[in-house]
Amino acid sequence: MIAAAELFAVMAFPNIDPVAFSIGPVAVHWYGLAYVAGILLGWFYARRLVSRADLWPKDNPPMTLAQLDDFLVWAALGVILGGRIGYILFYDFAAVVDDPLRAVQIWNGGMSFHGGFTGTTIAMILFARRNGIRIWSLFDIVAAVVPIGLFFGRIANFINGELWGKLSGLPWAFVFPNAGPFARHPSQLYEAALEGLVLLALLAVAIYAFGALKRPGFVTGLFVAGYAVCRIFVEFFREPDAQLGYLLGGWLTMGMLLSLPMLALGLWAMLRARRAAV
Repeated sequence: MIAAAELFAVMAFPNIDPVAFSIGPVAVHWYGLAYVAGILLGWFYARRLVSRADLWPKDNPPMTLAQLDDFLVWAALGVILGGRIGYILFYDFAAVVDDPLRAVQIWNGGMSFHGGFTGTTIAMILFARRNGIRIWSLFDIVAAVVPIGLFFGRIANFINGELWGKLSGLPWAFVFPNAGPFARHPSQLYEAALEGLVLLALLAVAIYAFGALKRPGFVTGLFVAGYAVCRIFVEFFREPDAQLGYLLGGWLTMGMLLSLPMLALGLWAMLRARRAAV
């Protein structure tokens, strides 16, 4: 049990205004800038991957740079629409049924990674079929760059003081403005580090040091399984959504439950890629 005194001996929360800047009546939030930064930097990194023919099977990239530029719009729509719809279905459905306007009130809740993952997957399948692109290689391109967006998104969650962690007496714990008087794990920063930086580095090593893109689907599987492991781990330190709480036994959360199929899918994709390359 954490002593009450420990819960107050914490770092001061950097009370950053969620609004980065305003242009007249238009307020630009850090959360929106995080999405823009993630998409643009991901697009830049994806262009570098597509430009390196030696990274791909038979030195043949799966798409042209022009096709990649066109896909940027599809990916953005998949992330935003899927993320919002996923949050409503998985975390806030009852409240939206009572008040349908809540569906567009992104300040009441937010975005779901699992929903964004599903929306982007649908966008990739449709785009690949329409343009005759190898679907597994398109999956790999997107999987390689997604951790960039995850990093910026979790940093924005921290700035907003949302999705905080459980009570903690650790020296790097914070008292979040809307989470009561006690210190909590900065679980948003844990996720930024693991799902963002660590996963990005792991995928880059697999691509550049071990030629993972030459086995279509392997990078996708590594990302999906890696994200699931990171998310399940962080869920032990993250406070569950108030409207859901724990689903079972005082420890199982919706985030864990949604990540378990991803872990199985990721392992299957890696195994499939290795067998197909033989």
